[in-house]
Formats: sequence, structure tokens, C-alpha cells
Amino acid sequence: MRLEEAKRIIEETLPTKRYIHTLGVVETAVQLARRYGVQEEKVALAAMLHDYAKYRNVSEMQTIAVELGLNHLLKYEDELLHAPVGAELVKRELGVEDVEIYQAIANHTTGAPGMPLLDQIIFVADAIEPNRRYPGVDQLRQIAQENLTQAVIATLGQTITFLCKKQTVIFPLTIETYNAFITEKRKGTVL
Repeated sequence: MRLEEAKRIIEETLPTKRYIHTLGVVETAVQLARRYGVQEEKVALAAMLHDYAKYRNVSEMQTIAVELGLNHLLKYEDELLHAPVGAELVKRELGVEDVEIYQAIANHTTGAPGMPLLDQIIFVADAIEPNRRYPGVDQLRQIAQENLTQAVIATLGQTITFLCKKQTVIFPLTIETYNAFITEKRKGTVL
């Protein structure tokens, strides 16, 4: 799938505000791809498609999650469903077979231990794109320009703090991801 085709589909699929967010994620992700030496075309396509299922019917997403063996997700906020279900729908409906794009879309809300650079870029770009406005976002943007690993850690920390303040149950993979990146950083295996 070419980026222009994906852009047209996303513009037709998402509400205007979410489409504008998506364009911001694409812009930020491509800039980070240049900065960290990742293939820009692949990053742009993953960013364009990352919220493909964001506004799907929850019941439909739950059914697909069960089909995928992701029943454990049903115990948490419905918001978590759109990432792994979106990855699957991008594959099923749009024919995007690229495993790296699939994985980046699937991991963009919770993260995953050992995420490759493409996943890290989409994860961080989603949090810091120019239309995001929340306390600490400017600091995250600055960190992302200096060190992508540190930006992932800081973004996870921001997410966990936000969820704690909301007194929401935190998906264990988010905490596992944070712990894994901190552990790797301490070992010096990541920058």
C-alpha cells in the first residue's frame, strides 16, 4: 500500500480531529526516522495507519481480540483494543502484510519490551505530535530529539503517572515495557 492511498483511506475513516492528529504523528514519526536512521516510507505508513480501528465498534473489536487469542485485553479499558485489532484490520482489510508495520501499530498504545526502532518511533510520535497539549509534552519532545530510548522511557513514565492519577487499572505490558527499557538502559545495552 502506498502512503497516498493510506492517507485517503484514513481521511475517510477518521473524524477530522483524529485525522489531524494522525497527520501530526506522520510528520513527527518521519522526522524521528530521519534522526534515528529508520526507513521513512515504512515509518510514514505505520504512522498513517496507527489509529485505523480507533473508532470501530467496541463489540467488533472485542470479537476480533478473542479471535486473535487476546481475551486478556477484555479485562482492561476498551481503549487498548484499537492497537492490536487495528493492526489485524490493516492486514485483513487493507492488505498490508508487512510484519514490522503490523507490530508497530499493535504496540503503539502499550509498548512492548524490546521494541525495535520503528515501534519506538510510532509509540513516541503518537505521544508528542504537534497537536498534543498536556503538561510535560514539550519536555518529551526535547528528549525525543536527544535520545529515543530515553523518550520511550519518559513517555511510558508519563502514561503510567497519568493512569495512576486517574486511578485506572494499568495494563501489565505497559509496566513490563517500562521495566524492560529501564533494565536495558542500566545494562548499557541501549543508549
